[in-house]
Amino acid sequence: MPKPRSQQISLLNTPYYHICSRTVRKAFLCGVDNQSGVSFEHRRTWIEKRIFQLTQVFAIDICAHAIMHNHLHLVLHVDVEKVKGWSTADVLERWHQLFKGTLLTQKYQNEQPLDKFQLEMVESTADIYKSRLMDISWFMRSLNEPIARQANKEDKCTGHFWEGRFKSQALLDEGALLSCMAYVDLNPVRADIAPTPEQSNFTSIQLRIKSAIKGEQPKGLLAFVGNEHKAKVTGINFSLKDYLTLVDETGRLIRDDKRGAISQKTENILARLHINDENWLRLTTNFECVFTGAVGTAEHLCEFTKYVGLQRVHGIANAKACLNSA
Repeated sequence: MPKPRSQQISLLNTPYYHICSRTVRKAFLCGVDNQSGVSFEHRRTWIEKRIFQLTQVFAIDICAHAIMHNHLHLVLHVDVEKVKGWSTADVLERWHQLFKGTLLTQKYQNEQPLDKFQLEMVESTADIYKSRLMDISWFMRSLNEPIARQANKEDKCTGHFWEGRFKSQALLDEGALLSCMAYVDLNPVRADIAPTPEQSNFTSIQLRIKSAIKGEQPKGLLAFVGNEHKAKVTGINFSLKDYLTLVDETGRLIRDDKRGAISQKTENILARLHINDENWLRLTTNFECVFTGAVGTAEHLCEFTKYVGLQRVHGIANAKACLNSA
């Protein structure tokens, strides 16, 4: 039986989550259907455009994404601090970009006169909207529902397009986050859809590489800020250069099937994450099988399990083996 979201998502433990959403009835999100010969490549544009539209509305950032032929991967960061600075007007302006709201919230945004009771109702409604704008379930609902409607219209059919529930995994520490991001970024290489990360269309790694060539970072993705900026600015506390090195070399090893032939430079980067090269390759090729629930060191898993009220610590053996291995 699937766990309730309250036992999978806890923002007090971590703001980072791996999300996977799959299609039903052999529906194609993108790619070419081998049975019919019909191409659905254009749907990649639909979903990537929608993802980046939603990041402008929600207090949720994209760390990594990969859009495959019948599923998509996201690594999300929930920015709780960002929400604290939003006024009622800010919340309603964001919410009304996606939803109609209520008659009173529309009147408020249009600066129409409201009495004291109506203003209180607006404030109460805005508080509800504010909590939704940092809710991963609402983010995925806002992403998947329009895509499903658009795809069903194109396919001239009705019914479910996505599986009823998306899969979510809490990423409890740096090693969990970076190995999951690399796993997501390398999906096309692992599936033999693309030969290299930079040729992996509709992935975050391609966007990061293109921007890095210009000495920049892509605006739509959560930036790498380096360890020296830790706790000072919002971003991934790791070196972008080191991450790109990890993904590039890992992609070459996966493509050429040369497991274990990893450079000293990459070994040194992994040592800082307390992950050895063998387990790094295991995580970046089979992440969702190694960990079916929350991901982190044994210590972090125990803390998370206790906080969300689970009776047993799932994945602790693999946590000890993979994330405390160097």
